[in-house]
Amino acid sequence: MYQRSHYSVLFGRLNEPRRFMQVLTGPRQTGKTTIARQVLADLDLPGHYATGDEPTLKGRSWIEQQWETGRFLARSENSVQDAVLVLDEVHKISGWSESIKRLWDEDTAAGTPLRVVLLGSSPLLMGQGLTESIAGRFEVIPVSHWSYEEMNAAFGWSLEQYVFYGGYPGSAHLLDDHQRWRSYLRESLIETSISRDVLMTTRIDKPALLRRLFELGCSHSGQVLSYQKMLGQLQDAGNTTTLAHYLRLLQEAGLLAGLDKYSPAKVRQRASSPKLLVLNTALLSALSHWTLEEARQERAAWGRWVESAVGASLYNGTIGKGITLTYWASRNREVDFILSRGKQVVAMEVKSGRVRDSLPGIEAFSKQFPLARKLLVGSGGIPLDRFLATPPEQWLA
Repeated sequence: MYQRSHYSVLFGRLNEPRRFMQVLTGPRQTGKTTIARQVLADLDLPGHYATGDEPTLKGRSWIEQQWETGRFLARSENSVQDAVLVLDEVHKISGWSESIKRLWDEDTAAGTPLRVVLLGSSPLLMGQGLTESIAGRFEVIPVSHWSYEEMNAAFGWSLEQYVFYGGYPGSAHLLDDHQRWRSYLRESLIETSISRDVLMTTRIDKPALLRRLFELGCSHSGQVLSYQKMLGQLQDAGNTTTLAHYLRLLQEAGLLAGLDKYSPAKVRQRASSPKLLVLNTALLSALSHWTLEEARQERAAWGRWVESAVGASLYNGTIGKGITLTYWASRNREVDFILSRGKQVVAMEVKSGRVRDSLPGIEAFSKQFPLARKLLVGSGGIPLDRFLATPPEQWLA
């Protein structure tokens, strides 16, 4: 079975002395559960896996029962040994963080060598419990969407297949039946992510608006769109603050991002119109009526898929690495993507064939920010397959 790089990270940390809980967090269907099960199978330690995926049937007592199972493994045969407890989707249980904090602190005081791994679908959904209740007791291992290299290594996908079908490994066996693939994405991934990871765990006053915002973002992936224009297209009585909040929720669920405009001043970044970007091009394809063959034959449409694939690759590849992904625009000039870390800045133009409302802005950007490194991705520049196979941090080296 294919192993992602996160496997070696988790395996290594669980072989270290017990200091922190390990938290694997990221979008649905990125392999968090598989990674944890692979590590449990390969570790030379007893382990127990349990999931809280049905929160209406479980409560804090369930957490305590699973924890006691882990403690039993750590104290079996009248001796003390390291053991591993994996709790999946634990954030869906009310009051989970307080219970885990108490149990972890009890084991720390008693010297019980139980190692704990928590799995969750979204950093936002786990964030409050992590930062407020178990602060200082955990390390995060972010698990992102699958990259081109991973889909190619695991399933032999071509570049064109990856650009169109994205990085959901569970859909790989459905490529021969496009309608079935599309139904799987819409019903098992998109609807589940929105209804269970967002609507059931966060107060949403206008769920229909959130769903329409997601659909609008997919249809405008790669485009800069002001919140006022979004409201006009959505024809809803909401406000820009609500839209910004909903977009943030969709981003944390690994579905749709709104990139800020680049500015050394962070306040100005947050006040800008967002550049909408699907975080997995499968989402764009599933909500369209195109097949791969149809999209490939239409130059402008294929350009939108290519630019979205580049943006999604950059976004997913920079998670947890202290790198900021933005765009830049001024006076009808636009730079597709900006990578920045401290004083290091890289400006990227994607030569994709997409019909643009603005002109390339690399030269204008470099005049305003002369330290920027300039890259061209696609025709006449870095080949797309080579670019997608390169970790984003290497462009800042």
